[in-house]
Amino acid sequence: MADTLFSDDVSMEKNEFVCTLTLRRPPENFVDARLIVSLATAMESLDQDPDCRVVVLASEGKHFCAGADLARRVATPAAQGQRHIYEEASRLVRTRKPVIAAIQGAAIGAGLGLALVADFRVGCEQTRLSANFNRQGYYPGFGLTFTLPRLVGRQQAAWMFYSGQRLKGHEALAIGLIDRLVAAEDLMNAARAMASEIAASGPLAVQATRSRLRADIEVGFVQAVAHEMKAQDGLRMTHDFQEGVRAMNERRMPIFREE
Repeated sequence: MADTLFSDDVSMEKNEFVCTLTLRRPPENFVDARLIVSLATAMESLDQDPDCRVVVLASEGKHFCAGADLARRVATPAAQGQRHIYEEASRLVRTRKPVIAAIQGAAIGAGLGLALVADFRVGCEQTRLSANFNRQGYYPGFGLTFTLPRLVGRQQAAWMFYSGQRLKGHEALAIGLIDRLVAAEDLMNAARAMASEIAASGPLAVQATRSRLRADIEVGFVQAVAHEMKAQDGLRMTHDFQEGVRAMNERRMPIFREE
């Protein structure tokens, strides 16, 4: 079935109880509140659609999601009264249908956070995953202080946060950060094949089981992002954050001053 345009940022395709939602901001698919609103609204609508049993989350272009465009956010702060991107992201963990993320290229920062909202992740050797907030003088966000240690354990999560290490596909598979590693050209077929396997099970039973297995996620995610927003506000005006963002854009090592 051909794609239908759900919004400027998200397209939707349905095929035999599997619905593919595709981010449409190539090549980096930078994330902001508008994109998350579109995605959350699409996923909420699919909760009411009996013809959708499983969601595949994909993206156009080179990267799954290169995170937030911090350089732009530094230059153009969010308007007063606008809902925070993390408040909108909390909507994603309240939806009922299983989600499989197909991750090509980078899932960095908030992009990694988005990938970890999914139940399963399919990657390829070209996949690159990083929680690089600290490397930019920033506090982790998008619920990662909850979702990352829940998935890979505190030690692995701590190393990823502190160092900003960028994991290749096989490294991510080894620690459970992705669930399947396939050739790049097979990425979407593999994600949809996994979705079809789930869709063959009883949808009410799957949703009930998923609700139990993920019972801690909504509360944990919401608490995490509330703390993350405050911690990020405290660091946003520091020299180290400004320097971290500049250094990242200039592809050099930052020079931090603890101020």
